[in-house]
Amino acid sequence: MARTVDSQVWAQGRGHDYVIDAPPARVPPPPSEQDAGTWASAQGAVHGGETDAEIAVQGNSSTAVALTALRVRVVARAAPLPGTAYTRDRGCGGALSKRYFAVDLDRDRTLARSVAGNDAGIPAVRLPYRVSAEEPEVLLVTARTAACGCDGYLELDWSSDGRTGTVRIDDHGRPFRTSALDGLERYVYDTSARRWQPYRP
Repeated sequence: MARTVDSQVWAQGRGHDYVIDAPPARVPPPPSEQDAGTWASAQGAVHGGETDAEIAVQGNSSTAVALTALRVRVVARAAPLPGTAYTRDRGCGGALSKRYFAVDLDRDRTLARSVAGNDAGIPAVRLPYRVSAEEPEVLLVTARTAACGCDGYLELDWSSDGRTGTVRIDDHGRPFRTSALDGLERYVYDTSARRWQPYRP
């Protein structure tokens, strides 16, 4: 079974919040979505409030593979990280054919729940899903926190032709990291002035 993971997805094509331990004068303009990973790494940025992980799963042949369960493993839960919150201005999203899951990192029992894709009008469909080389699936997992600095990863169970297994899904060998935004100063980039300005919802 083949898979790819992108943790720098902005849900529905909207903007995204990052927590960075630096003042606005030292933070460069926000990137386009395709350059978000490089930009975030260079700033030491952590996802603010939510992490959106897009997981593309495909079989290696025409033989069907059943995706039977998706679990969340929180490996660290601490106080939110210090710093400043920076957001790219949020726009409207487009319709994408994905399976949507929501994770509340603040709960003691952390689960990945199948949910409807709000903007896309896609209904919630619970596992199992079937994939093959001709029938891939794209899962979008949105993990949110309002209270912690959380590290975690996902486990995807599968079965095919009498065999079963579990695939760990993480951020290129590291846990996904998400930190709450409450209490942080927030800035949004003003493209006309070409500088970060205080965020006013």
